[in-house]
Amino acid sequence: MQADELRALQSPLKEQYRAEPTSALITLHADGDLDDLSIACNVETGRAIVAAGLHPATGGDGSLACSGDMLLQALVACAGVTMRAVATSLGIELRSAHLRADGDLDFRGTLGVDKTARVGFQDIRLTFDLDTDATDDEIATLLKLTERYCVVLQTLRNSPTLEATVRR
Repeated sequence: MQADELRALQSPLKEQYRAEPTSALITLHADGDLDDLSIACNVETGRAIVAAGLHPATGGDGSLACSGDMLLQALVACAGVTMRAVATSLGIELRSAHLRADGDLDFRGTLGVDKTARVGFQDIRLTFDLDTDATDDEIATLLKLTERYCVVLQTLRNSPTLEATVRR
């Protein structure tokens, strides 16, 4: 896709959102169902059902997707799509790009072994290996804008209000 094609796709949306700001407010959702036979949750991805279960460090056998891995995968996917869109918009050629997200967990928290151990990721690192002739300044701009517009990265960086409820 070329920059003018991307602009043509996004321009009417930007105009609509400027004219009607509330039309830009959209609620995304994810659905899952608990598995009757094992400690697993079947998550609908829109393309397939992914069975998520316990990580081996919490007693799983490694055959099911780990939700922590899925979070990192969502970060990589979002950052990758965002970077490609930003590069296209800026006219920066990326011959290839490899993204990697690494997250550090202390499973003592998740398993309740140590009440002072944090439950969840302590640190997450996102690395971009780029094959490009872009200048250092262009790469700095590319990274800055990718970080600014990546939904998952910004959500992790600036935690939203989160509410959990039970319905019967």
